[in-house]
Amino acid sequence: MLEKLFKGIFDGEQQQVIGVGIFLLLVGISIVLGLVLALIYACKNKTTKSFTMTLSMLPALVCVVIMMVNGNIGAGVAVAGAFSLIRFRSTPGTAKEIASIFLAMAVGLIMGMGYIGFAVLFTIILGLFMFCLNFIGLKTKGYCKEKTLKITIPEDLNYTEVFDSILTKYTKMYELIHIKTTNLGSLFKLTYNVTIKDEKSEKAMIDELRLRNGNLEIALMRQENKNYDL
Repeated sequence: MLEKLFKGIFDGEQQQVIGVGIFLLLVGISIVLGLVLALIYACKNKTTKSFTMTLSMLPALVCVVIMMVNGNIGAGVAVAGAFSLIRFRSTPGTAKEIASIFLAMAVGLIMGMGYIGFAVLFTIILGLFMFCLNFIGLKTKGYCKEKTLKITIPEDLNYTEVFDSILTKYTKMYELIHIKTTNLGSLFKLTYNVTIKDEKSEKAMIDELRLRNGNLEIALMRQENKNYDL
């Protein structure tokens, strides 16, 4: 009776069924490896509780999915399509977060195929590598010339060409990418992507822009990768 409980109703007579013991073993080890990856990622990294929980559960989830479709080509293709449709509807993750997610999925995939030793070895190698990178603290050096410039102007100021002469003087390239009204329509907020010619000229550029926009708010920051299309 217990064996029938863990046997699929669509399984054939000759189809190999995964034993309960093997299932629990693979899932248990996947959970342990997921916790190890989550702890390594949390070391020296700013993270949230939800992301840590997701990272720790992901190997076990992928492991179960792979075990269930083992040998079934049609189900495997369907699962691959489902994974390709996954979207994170929260704040876009960093490259490090995405790499950690793929790492957890890879561990779950190896476990689901039944290669326990390879999964443990892979976790140890990549975990130690990630742990070392956290302590090395690789940093990019140098001045970033690609900036995002935000300028607030009054509604009666024609923004189409009012800043062109200043931006041409201090930047190699500039592009108006976003226009937004604020303060009940009495102000406009302009967003430019600019490439600064000389880092020492930033203050001079901002001072000249302040003379044109009536000394309203101006912000210069690292270039944003936002998509303003609907």
